[in-house]
Amino acid sequence: MECVLHALTYADPDGQVATWRDRKRYLWLLALLPSSSAFIAIGLVTLTGWNAFWWAGPMIVFALIPLIDVLGGEDGRNPPEALVESLENDRYYRWCTYAYLPLQYGAFVLACYVWANWDLSLLSNLGLAVTVGTTAGIGINTAHELGHKKESVERWLSKIVLAQSAYGHFYIEHNRGHHVRVSTPEDPASSRFGETFYRFWPRSVIGGFRSSWQLEKARFARLDKSHWSIHNDVLNAWLMSVVLFGAALAIFGLSIAPYLLIQAVFGFSLLEGINYLEHYGLRRQKTASGRYERCTPAHSWNSDRICTNIFLYHLQRHSDHHANPTRRYQVLRSTDEAPQLPLGYASMIVLATVPPLWRKVMDHRVLAHYGGDITRVNIQPSKRARILTAYGVTEEPQSEAA
Repeated sequence: MECVLHALTYADPDGQVATWRDRKRYLWLLALLPSSSAFIAIGLVTLTGWNAFWWAGPMIVFALIPLIDVLGGEDGRNPPEALVESLENDRYYRWCTYAYLPLQYGAFVLACYVWANWDLSLLSNLGLAVTVGTTAGIGINTAHELGHKKESVERWLSKIVLAQSAYGHFYIEHNRGHHVRVSTPEDPASSRFGETFYRFWPRSVIGGFRSSWQLEKARFARLDKSHWSIHNDVLNAWLMSVVLFGAALAIFGLSIAPYLLIQAVFGFSLLEGINYLEHYGLRRQKTASGRYERCTPAHSWNSDRICTNIFLYHLQRHSDHHANPTRRYQVLRSTDEAPQLPLGYASMIVLATVPPLWRKVMDHRVLAHYGGDITRVNIQPSKRARILTAYGVTEEPQSEAA
C-alpha cells in the first residue's frame, strides 16, 4: 500500500487500483478549538474590551458550530474497508486527540489565575466558568475516544481528561455499563420517550454514579478482594479530581471554589445533553429467551453533519461506535440503517433544553422509526399509560407485559 501526500491506494472490490484521500485529515485539528476557548475568550476581551466574550465557549459550541453545520451540510463519506487498518495505524490521528490535554489544562490553570487575580464582575467570572466548562464537557468526548482503546496509556489519558469535570466514573460506567444496557429501560444513559432533559439529567447522573460503583464492586468481589482500593478505577479517578481541585485551591485560593464547581457541573451536563439525544425513545426488544436483542444501528440516533462530526471526533456516527467500540474515530462509518437527527448534536442539545420544541421535533420521528407502533418505544414509565392511550393502545401486548 502506498501513501503519497496522504492519498492512499488500495484494490477496490473489482480488483482495480483506486485512490482515496481523507479530506478531513487536517480539519481534525479544529477539534482542538473548544480546548482553546478560554485562551480565545481572554484574547477577544483584551482586544475588544467586550466582556461578552468571556462566554466564548458556549458561543463556539451553540452558535458558531450549528451555523457552520447548516452551511457545511452532510458528510456521508466513508473510508474504504480495505484502508481501515492503515488509517487506524496512522498515529497522526491519535496525536490529534492527545493534543487536547495540554490545551485543556493550560486553559484550566489560566482561568484559575484570572478568577484569583483579575477584578472581574460576577457575570464575567460566570462566563469564564461556563467557557472552561465547555472545554471540560467537550473533553469528556475526547476521554470517550481514548477510554475505549486497548492501549493503557490512552486509558490513563482518558481519566486525566475526566478529572476536570469530576466525572472519572464515566470511564467505567460508559464502557461496561452503557454499552451493555444501551437502549433498554435499565440504562440510565438512554433517555425515554416523553422524558424531558430536566428529568433525565438527575436520573442519568445519579444512575451513572451508582452503576460505576456497583460494576467495580462486583469486579473486586470476583477477585475476592476489597473494593476499597487504589486499584478501584472509580476511586482512583475521583482521587485525580480531588488532587486537581485541591492543588488549584491551594495555589489560587478558596475564592475560586464556586467557579471550579460551576465549570465541572456545566462540563458533565454537556455530556448528559449528548447522552439525552443519542438514544431518545429507542428500545431493543426482548427475544423469546427473555434477553434483549443485539444492539444494531437502529438503536442510536445519528447525524452526519460535517462540522459537528469534526468537533466531536465522529461521535455522531454513534451506531458504528456501538457496533465497534474500539474502532478509532477516523474510520467510523455513516450508515443508512441508523435513524437520523434533523440537525447536528450541538443544535439538538439546544433543542433539548426546550421540552415542547424537542417533543415536536423528535416524537413523530421516534414513532415513524417503529412504523407507528408505540408499544416498541422506550417510554417514560410515569407517562406510559397516558402515552399509550393517546396513541390508541388500551392494553399491553402479552410479550411486552412479560
